Amino acid sequence: MWNDPIVDEVRKVRDIHAKKFNYDLQAIVADLKKQQKGSGKKFVTLPPRKPTFLPKAEVEKNH
Repeated sequence: MWNDPIVDEVRKVRDIHAKKFNYDLQAIVADLKKQQKGSGKKFVTLPPRKPTFLPKAEVEKNH
């Protein structure tokens, strides 16, 4: 199987970071948020996207 070196590097960095927090997801997220705040950059949080549904006639036609 072919490996993408960029993906491999991202996974390695992610694993090193997660290991620092004993793979505790809440601690990892808290650290990332702390880094985000300290960066001085502006971040935007978008509202969740509304799910798209097929019209009922399309669903019935396909089943």
